[in-house]
Amino acid sequence: MGNAGILIEIENNTIKETSLGVMTAAAGQEIYALVLGSDAADYKDKLAEYGASKIVSITAKDDFSSSPDLQAEAIAATIKEYNFETLLGTASSTGKDLFARIGAIIDEPLVSDCVEVNIAEKQVKKSHFSGKTLATLKVNGDVLLCTIRPNSIEPVAAPAAGEVIEFSSDAADPKLIKITETKKGGKGKLDLTEAPIVITGGRAIKAAENYKMLEECAEKLGAAVGASRAAVDAGFAPHSMQVGQTGKTVSPKLYIACGVSGAVQHFAGMKTSKVIVAINEDKDAPIFSKCDYGIVGDIFDVVPVLTEKL
Repeated sequence: MGNAGILIEIENNTIKETSLGVMTAAAGQEIYALVLGSDAADYKDKLAEYGASKIVSITAKDDFSSSPDLQAEAIAATIKEYNFETLLGTASSTGKDLFARIGAIIDEPLVSDCVEVNIAEKQVKKSHFSGKTLATLKVNGDVLLCTIRPNSIEPVAAPAAGEVIEFSSDAADPKLIKITETKKGGKGKLDLTEAPIVITGGRAIKAAENYKMLEECAEKLGAAVGASRAAVDAGFAPHSMQVGQTGKTVSPKLYIACGVSGAVQHFAGMKTSKVIVAINEDKDAPIFSKCDYGIVGDIFDVVPVLTEKL
């Protein structure tokens, strides 16, 4: 059993559920939950519940809150300090940024956006060719460095000791980049790529204002709202909402496609959803051959009823 570091992401003083799924991916290893900052003790109970033997509070001699370079240097130092054979994180914007930097610092290969990981064999699975196939990759390196697609692995409780330890890195800030401001769109809205439920509107939504119907349903479900490329190209939604090959890849527990035809480019961005529900008035729409449940009907009739029942 080797030592595995798991980068824990925290938002609004809450551990992201996607980080708990990454911890489950490391089951069978000695799990070190890595928390950037000095408040790791605040998350002890939850991290211990999901398998953390050790919870490492990572700090540096300089403030690293605005320096991803210094954060990466500190995490790289943690790998060496605790002899990690594996470092896993979420394939989020933060995870992708930091892991690329860490890979460069420690000179190890990085595999990003994986849907499955076998630590013992140093093998991972990830989608290739717009989701048409899954590739199994063998990683040759001293450290298995990997980010995992959000929601691809269901969190499973596995109580462990959860001992809190502190590690302070001596690394100096290279000052290559400094974050001066972070702007987040849609206050209070879930991140599309990390949401456990996604409800998406296609060309049949007809107008931007009709997304309010989907937002009302999403509020009842605790879901994020997405859009197909056809809806984005028609000006009904911004590109930040687009799901598909040229948009965002999502892997929720439940995906509800409203008026989405189901073109292969769209399917590439949501095919790893656990359950797919399609609502479309065209009974021959391709989406019906790819969904678990289908409703042939007008979304303007079906969605309000669904919202009311919820």
